[in-house]
Amino acid sequence: MFTAPVILEEEADYLKHDRLTKKLIQEFFEEFIEGFFPNLYPYIDFSNVTFLEQEVYLDYLNGRKKEIDVLAEVKLNHEDKILHIHTEAQSTREANFPERMFLYFSYLYAKHRKPIQPIAVLSYNREKEEPTQFRINTPIQDVLQFNFLQLHLIKKNWRAYIQSDNPAAAALLSQMGYEAHERVQVKLEFLRMITRMKINPAQMEFLAV
Repeated sequence: MFTAPVILEEEADYLKHDRLTKKLIQEFFEEFIEGFFPNLYPYIDFSNVTFLEQEVYLDYLNGRKKEIDVLAEVKLNHEDKILHIHTEAQSTREANFPERMFLYFSYLYAKHRKPIQPIAVLSYNREKEEPTQFRINTPIQDVLQFNFLQLHLIKKNWRAYIQSDNPAAAALLSQMGYEAHERVQVKLEFLRMITRMKINPAQMEFLAV
């Protein structure tokens, strides 16, 4: 029986960046949802958030092993229902990224049989609109339309967040859209934000990295 080889990705800069984004989401999960997905925020009970063990997805067609970034298990407010929130950090553009999000979704649902809210965090500097769905059609039917939420940081105006005390927004401020001449001001506003936040020393150190 043929077994596809598993190719481990090298530790490139973009992988380090994605790993830091993953840690940020885990450290400030409630603040991340509140700051960037306010429509989702009211539905979640943040008093009991569990980050599930990191899942490994084997792409046999391409012979690759990929780790799913963040999978959080939460309860819905005022309901005895579980929701899984899958967040994927992407710092380089990938043409088939929506398909990959769908494959991750399919794998996670087949394993856990829980409703999943997928989220993509894009941190590369490409201002063109990126797709937020994956579709499969036949000549006679729309078989599938898979949708996911998207945070494309370059499209966010950094000035809209500097008055907040949201540590997730502060950490991602430098990846939002700003002009070259605003670079120093962005750094100054970041420092102002973190100095007025009520967070513990370990979290402060994490933001200052």
